[in-house]
Amino acid sequence: MNINLPNFNVKNLVKEAGSTISRVVQLTEEKLGTTERTEYDLHFQNLAERADVTKTWTEKIVRDTESVLIPNPQNRVEDFIFEKIEKSKPKRLSNLEHLALDMIEAGGDFGQDLPYGQALIKAGQAEQKLGQCEHDFIATSGICFTQPLRKFLDGEMKTIGKERGILETKRLDLDACKNRVKKARSMLGQQSKDGISPEAVLEQAERDLRVAQAEFDRQSEITKLLLDGISTSQASHLRHLHAFVQTQVRYYKQCNDVMEQLQRELANLGGPTPYIPLDLNEASASKSNNSSGAASRGPGNNHSTNSATAGHKPNQPMHVSTDQMQRARVLCSYDAKDHTELNLSANEVIFVTECSPVNEDYMYGKQGLMKGLVPRAFVEMLDEEHDVTL
Repeated sequence: MNINLPNFNVKNLVKEAGSTISRVVQLTEEKLGTTERTEYDLHFQNLAERADVTKTWTEKIVRDTESVLIPNPQNRVEDFIFEKIEKSKPKRLSNLEHLALDMIEAGGDFGQDLPYGQALIKAGQAEQKLGQCEHDFIATSGICFTQPLRKFLDGEMKTIGKERGILETKRLDLDACKNRVKKARSMLGQQSKDGISPEAVLEQAERDLRVAQAEFDRQSEITKLLLDGISTSQASHLRHLHAFVQTQVRYYKQCNDVMEQLQRELANLGGPTPYIPLDLNEASASKSNNSSGAASRGPGNNHSTNSATAGHKPNQPMHVSTDQMQRARVLCSYDAKDHTELNLSANEVIFVTECSPVNEDYMYGKQGLMKGLVPRAFVEMLDEEHDVTL
């Protein structure tokens, strides 16, 4: 049986092993401070430190962004493998899309003519739209943000790391030549060794030193030019960051539009327990008015107005927060007549305040996250310290 063994060059192997051992000894002596070391200039050190910081934080930002876009680590590993083998990534349903399918199927089983079944189908269709928005957001964010940053790490930063490694090798060669020159000078005046005079040894060592110095200076300039390019790269990263923020803004705007449309559809369904849309603008306005309203109130000030509008429901309640409202107990159960009213259960405690303008028959109430009109006759005030005219 003929076995083709690789052709090893024993001399080269011995030479490389000897060089590696010499490097280890040299680095150990530098760590111990028993030998001289060529230091890089201050400007180069600052550039190198900035490059290290840029690499560290860019890696963290890319890793964290990918975790936000694809929370499942197994899916991230699969995408990475398919990317490396240059195959298209598998199409998988998101959690929102799984929820959407189950909601739609459940709504069909419960009955499309029943309120709950209709609401489930509407909600499922909205979740499908949210899932598509999420897919678009992930794809766009990868194109405009994570992929350019990863390309920077795999391209420019790897090149910089490679050139810095070569420069470090050149520095070690330079220091070794300096040590040989120093040793050769110490041998002057002694007898020749192996037929070579100390002067000839010194001359050869000085030639090697000049060559090593020239190679070190050349590599140092090459590495500096690459490190200076970090500033240009960061300017490019800033543009990618702006694009990522704009992508997020569009994504959340699309999600908000989908949910507002769902709220309108649920409110139009009606039924025994109609849906009351949540007004986010009103919620934010109540928060902004909270501090100013609390400062303006005093013993002689009451936020309710004295003008009464009798005989009809108020169009819009006041913008108030919970701490500006009073507790009230429901005397008996009440079924809402339309989507503007709250369904009440006997003996439950809710928060109420006056409508704007004040109405004889109704107050404005909050029931957890729900809000709407409450008939005055069905509630009893619990906060007696507040002066409220019923």
